[in-house]
Amino acid sequence: MESIKSGFVSIIGRSNVGKSTLLNRIIGEKISIISNKPQTTRTNLKLIYNSLDSQIIFVDTPGVQNPKNKLGEFMLKEARTSLKDVDLILYMVDTNFEIGELDSSIIEMLKKINLPKLCIVNKIDTLNTEELSKLITKYEDMKLFDNIVPISASEGTNVYNLINEIKSFLPYGPKYYSDDMITDQTEREIVGEIIREKTLNLLRDEIPHGINILIEKFSIRKNKPIIDIDATICVEKKSHKGMVIGKNGAMILKIGKSARMDIEKFLDSKVNLKLFVKIDDDWRNKSFKVKEFGYFKK
Repeated sequence: MESIKSGFVSIIGRSNVGKSTLLNRIIGEKISIISNKPQTTRTNLKLIYNSLDSQIIFVDTPGVQNPKNKLGEFMLKEARTSLKDVDLILYMVDTNFEIGELDSSIIEMLKKINLPKLCIVNKIDTLNTEELSKLITKYEDMKLFDNIVPISASEGTNVYNLINEIKSFLPYGPKYYSDDMITDQTEREIVGEIIREKTLNLLRDEIPHGINILIEKFSIRKNKPIIDIDATICVEKKSHKGMVIGKNGAMILKIGKSARMDIEKFLDSKVNLKLFVKIDDDWRNKSFKVKEFGYFKK
């Protein structure tokens, strides 16, 4: 087998520091969903970067936060699990000079792990040169990281240099996945995440955390190049169901239209998308429901 720079890289940080934005830019496809709300990424997701001399398997993790329910407990375990059996850890922070409770807990966690670590300072487009220098010095003084890499994931600034830095820490080895793979998720799973992203971005703050998407049907028509997809949006309260549907069905039509456009682009096919809504009362606090919806250790 061809020997190239290859390995597994975990990326960890609190919610909304830009992990998914960075990985989508590196991969060149929108696979990790993006929202300004916490709890966007719920499971460890592998994204695969291929080049002539490397294959980097990134493990995108849920943002570290204090769990408030069974789903939150699962997400915290997912983040911690991602730090095992990898070749390199990327710890992403933003331009906040204050290190809060969650970042402090991540740093304490990293101190106990004997693996190479890079600190990625994201959103540097919002800082001047002096501010950036002070922030980099702050993390250098911890004597915890092998290097500090400043980037802007949204602008693409210094991302190419970050990739080269990552490669320098990886061993030579085989390709673990074929060149045409960019994720370990199935098409059904990605479609579900696209729909969930639209609900996150279009609905009020109190609703999206309790939303889960079930893909009930995913089939290609025999006589036409159309994919039929039926998806159920699960909510926790009766009042939330009404908000998802909207007045005269306006909101669910908006969600469906926005999701269908991204799904068609992803699948490179015409899509007939039907959305339904059902209530699963307080499912995030029920272990059996969390498992039923796929949030469990496989």
